[in-house]
Amino acid sequence: MDDITLRQNIIDELDFEPSIDAANIGISVEDGIVTVTGHVSSYSEKETAERVVKRIKGVRGIAQEIEVRIFGNHETSDDDIARRAVNMLDWNVSVPKGAIQVKVQKGWVTLTGKAEWQYQKNAAADAVRNLAGVVGLSNLIEISPSVSAADVKKRIEDAFKRDAELESQGIRVEVSGGSVTLKGKVHTWSERRAAERAAWSAPGIKTLNDQIAIG
Repeated sequence: MDDITLRQNIIDELDFEPSIDAANIGISVEDGIVTVTGHVSSYSEKETAERVVKRIKGVRGIAQEIEVRIFGNHETSDDDIARRAVNMLDWNVSVPKGAIQVKVQKGWVTLTGKAEWQYQKNAAADAVRNLAGVVGLSNLIEISPSVSAADVKKRIEDAFKRDAELESQGIRVEVSGGSVTLKGKVHTWSERRAAERAAWSAPGIKTLNDQIAIG
């Protein structure tokens, strides 16, 4: 696919996405590498725009340069964002009670602490990313390993086999401590993302090094 066609496909998909206002988002493409510029009114819109771009066939990489601009008479104060974030974490049954700390600086939320599962780390981020006034999010929650590397490897490989989106024969899994490395080749970006999701579903994973090629 040529860059002009890919750019138009991305623009059309952004316009089609109801949860974002694409009027102020700019797209440029060079050799399949997409640069996303402009501004949106919330952090969740910024993340959604990135997800939309990633799911388009032909995208080989993304440079995310969207700015979050909070509109209104006044910005939400950091202490108010922090207070509401703590409440959201306390109310979320998927987040370990009292295990996550929140820091807010100029609208940027940083989460720290420990969790046993990746889904708990993701749930903590999901609980706060849509709060009014949030311009960015750093999820620094640590995953505490609770299973052996061999067990993790088997769980990931089994998850690959169950995933309908994924042809897993060309993917190799390497596990060292809480770090997982994926190698091999898939046909599309969505397959690569499916492999990442399957890998993150295993307990105790701290880092994921995705070396899967697309082609």
